[in-house]
Amino acid sequence: MSAQRQNRRDFLKASATAAGSLPFWFSTGSDRAFAFKKANDRPIIGCIGTGDRWSGGVGPNALKFGDCVAVCDVDANHASRGRQIVKKAQAKKGFDREVAVHEDYRKILDRKDVEIVTIVTPDHWHSKIAIEAMQAGKDVYCEKPLTLTIDEGKQIRKVLDETGRVFQVGTQQRSEMGQRFLQAIAIIRDGRIGDVKRAVCDIGGSSKSGSLPKAPVPSGLNWEKWLGQAPLVDYISGPQQEGRKYPLSRCHYEFRWWYEYSGGKMTDWGAHHVDIAQWAIGKDNTGPVSVEGLHAVHPVPFENGRPTVADEYNAATEFTIQCMFAGGVEIQIASTSPDGNGILFEGTKGRFHVSRSRLKGKPVEDLESNPLPEDAISNIYKGKQPGDHMRNFYECVVTHDQPISDVHTHHRAMTTCHLANIAIRLGRKLNWNPETEQIVGDTDAQQWQAREQRKGYEINVSV
Repeated sequence: MSAQRQNRRDFLKASATAAGSLPFWFSTGSDRAFAFKKANDRPIIGCIGTGDRWSGGVGPNALKFGDCVAVCDVDANHASRGRQIVKKAQAKKGFDREVAVHEDYRKILDRKDVEIVTIVTPDHWHSKIAIEAMQAGKDVYCEKPLTLTIDEGKQIRKVLDETGRVFQVGTQQRSEMGQRFLQAIAIIRDGRIGDVKRAVCDIGGSSKSGSLPKAPVPSGLNWEKWLGQAPLVDYISGPQQEGRKYPLSRCHYEFRWWYEYSGGKMTDWGAHHVDIAQWAIGKDNTGPVSVEGLHAVHPVPFENGRPTVADEYNAATEFTIQCMFAGGVEIQIASTSPDGNGILFEGTKGRFHVSRSRLKGKPVEDLESNPLPEDAISNIYKGKQPGDHMRNFYECVVTHDQPISDVHTHHRAMTTCHLANIAIRLGRKLNWNPETEQIVGDTDAQQWQAREQRKGYEINVSV
């Protein structure tokens, strides 16, 4: 970062602290009320990964608050489309910065003018890019799930503490969705269901593919770089099914159903609902003491935790997992439940269900005659005004606080999800020490806290 830009940034932070508010370019009204007086007042961002999740949400949201000077994607088609989106968005605001296009994310990290990066890549790339971005002096907005393994979470946490960067994870349920999940936590914190005994997270099951044949790599895609730390394998692809944007394959959105690149629904929707559940029961800075798969179905056979078939999706399609926390509180992670996608909270005085579309149950109905305290939501939201996840990130970039979805708590939620996947892959109960962050009494299972990384793509941070 240039001395001039660092001085500007320090001035904004000092001004925000002294005035007890945000600098002039950060309106306290709606997003449309933002007014940027000069191009130099806008933070400079680089966008790493510009696929559908970026173009459909993260990218346009980030461009409300900053100027993008470079995009990066190993799929040239995505990178080109990303550049067009950036140019169009910035032209509407009267800014005409040049937007570079890169295949290698390190080109963005090498730029001294870039202050912020968004990371919207497949899951197996998140940790390495995020770590190197922080080491390069960038603040980070990274989509969930943040990690592929438990040890990657420890590595990111260590580098965050060493660098002091601002880091927001893209678990938007902590801010948005009509604040229903914040209301759910407020109901629990206000004692409306007594002592919480159990939370059931319905996250759905992963997809099936059947056998997929070897296929030509799509034009513009650097397949070797897309694979990154994962084993070097052939590109395979099947038919494009109705309702799916992409053909069945290892790539693009379909990567989620392979343990090599993700964790199935366990780390997809689990990154949302398990995160909220642990936050609600006050276990967001610790972890379970045991994790056991009560039921699990995989689309292919497994042996010693590894799929024996290489050309089909392999993440679990059905599961029920019991995660026990100190004090006897249970979080159950299920592929289906009677209440549908969302979280059912059960306590000694009542129960209710929360999803992205609604809150239901007697404790919710009782709010009409006995509303929550006025400051209930803001107290949960670290004293800030909730409403927009990206806005919370940029606000924290100025104040240098950690955002509402911070690395420490997300790592703990993802640890629960990773342990759940390890348990059902190995087919046995795991005992976990949340203080030492180690699987207890099972040396074979302990090896699954990390994965071998292909040469040239290692994350070189000791934990």
